[in-house]
Amino acid sequence: MPPSAPACSPFDTRSASTPPRSYRTIALIVACAIFMEQLDATVLATALPAMARDFHVAAPAMSVALTSYLLALAVLIPTSGVIADRFGSRRVMCASIVVFMLGSVACSLVHSMPGIVAARLLQGMGGAMMTPVGRLIILSTVDRKDLVSAMSWALVPAFLGPILGPPLGGLIVTHLDWRWIFYINLPIGLLGLYLVWKFIPDVCRPRGAHPFDLSGFILCGASSSALLFGLEWFGPDHPSQLSMLLLACGVITAGLYVRHARRHPHPLLDLGLLKIDSFRLSVISGSLMRITQGAQPFLLPLLFQVGFGYSAVRSGELVLATAFGAVVTRSVTPRLLRLTGFRNGLIGNGVLASLGYAVCAIFQPDWPMWLIFGSLFCCGAFMSFQFGAYNTIAYEAVPMEQMSAANSFYTMLQQLMLSVGVCVGALLLRLTMTARGHVQPQHSDFSITFVAITLISLSSTWWHRAFAADAGAELSGHRLRR
Repeated sequence: MPPSAPACSPFDTRSASTPPRSYRTIALIVACAIFMEQLDATVLATALPAMARDFHVAAPAMSVALTSYLLALAVLIPTSGVIADRFGSRRVMCASIVVFMLGSVACSLVHSMPGIVAARLLQGMGGAMMTPVGRLIILSTVDRKDLVSAMSWALVPAFLGPILGPPLGGLIVTHLDWRWIFYINLPIGLLGLYLVWKFIPDVCRPRGAHPFDLSGFILCGASSSALLFGLEWFGPDHPSQLSMLLLACGVITAGLYVRHARRHPHPLLDLGLLKIDSFRLSVISGSLMRITQGAQPFLLPLLFQVGFGYSAVRSGELVLATAFGAVVTRSVTPRLLRLTGFRNGLIGNGVLASLGYAVCAIFQPDWPMWLIFGSLFCCGAFMSFQFGAYNTIAYEAVPMEQMSAANSFYTMLQQLMLSVGVCVGALLLRLTMTARGHVQPQHSDFSITFVAITLISLSSTWWHRAFAADAGAELSGHRLRR
C-alpha cells in the first residue's frame, strides 16, 4: 500500500473486516464518551467551593477551572473533522478518550490554580474531539433509515450526565474528597475505550482538496485565548495592565483573522456565512443568551453553598432541577415551534428564559426547597426550548455544501460564548464584592450579579424581532394567520 493511502476504510463505505453492528450499539458506545464529558462538567461545578478552600483562593476565582476547559473546546473543535478525516474516526475517538483520562488524572493531582488550569486544558483537548467525532462515527456507520433513531439513542446517556452530575458531585464533596470527581472518569473512560476499539469500524475520508487553514487556526486560537483570559483576569484581584494587554491582543488578532478570512479561499471559520440572515441572527442572539447560560452553572452552586450556607449535597439536588427542565422540554419543542413559529417562539420564550434568571436574584435561604427547585426547573425548560430553536433555525438557509463549515463555526461559537458567560459571571460578582467591600460573596452580591446577567439575555430580544415572520416555517410546520 502506498504511504499516502488512508489506513482506514473510506467514509462512504463500511469496513470489510468489521461485521455490521446494530445502530443502537454504535450510538450507545459513542454516548459513553459523551456521557463521561457531560458528567465531569456538571459534577465539577458543585465542587468549586471545596476546591477554592483547598487552593486558598476566593470562590469566584475558581471560574478559571471552567473557562480553561471550555476554551480548549472552542479552539480545537474546528480541527476535529480534519483530524478524523486524516487518521480515522475510531483512532481519533480512542485518542480523545485517552487524553481526557490523562487530563482527569492530572486534575486529581494538582495543588494550585496554575496546575488546575493546565490540567483542565489537557482535558479539553480530549473533550474537543469526543462529541463532533462521535457524531461523525454515527453519520458514517449507520444507515440513513436508522439515523434519527441512532441520534436519539446517543443523546440518552448525554442527558443522564447533567442529571446525575450535581447530586453525585454533592455526595463526593460531602463524604469523600473533591479529587474523586476526576477519578470516576477512569472506569467510564476505560469501558468506552474498549468498546470503541472493539466494536466501532474505523472510517475516514480521503484528504480533502483544500489544505488545512493553519494560519486561521493560529489566529483564532490566539484571539480566543487572549480575550477569555483577559476577561477572566480583569478585576481588582489581578494586575490591570496584564488583563488590558491580553484584551488588546485578542482584539488585534481577531481583526487580523477577519482580514485573513476575507482573503483566504477556504478559511477555518467562513465569515461569509454571516451574510445568511437566519444564521447571523441565530449567532448574535444565541451568543447573548449563552452568556447567561454559561454563567448559571458557575453562579448557582456558589450562591447555594457560599451565599446560603447549604451543603454540597443540597446544592447539587437543586441544580439538578435545570437538567430535568431541559430534558422534559426537548421532547415537546417541535410541537411548541409548530404552534408559535420560530420568530414568536424566540421572542416570547427568550423573555421568559431571561426573567427566569432574574428570579434567582430574589431566592432566599429560607425558601422551601420545592419552590427553588420549581423555579430552576422552569429556567432549564425555557433555555432548552430557546437553544433547540437556535440550533435548528441557524441552518435553515445554509447551502448543503457549506453545512460542514457552518456546523464548525456555530459549534465553536457555542463553546466560546459559554466560556465568556463564566468569565462575565465571575467578573460581575468580583466587581460587586469590591464595590460593597466584601471579601467573601454575600447573598446581595449574587442578587446584583443575576440581575446584570438577566439584562444581557434580554438584549437578545432586539435580534429576535429581526427574524422574518415566516422564518423556518418549513422546518416547524407553523402556518401564519392571514
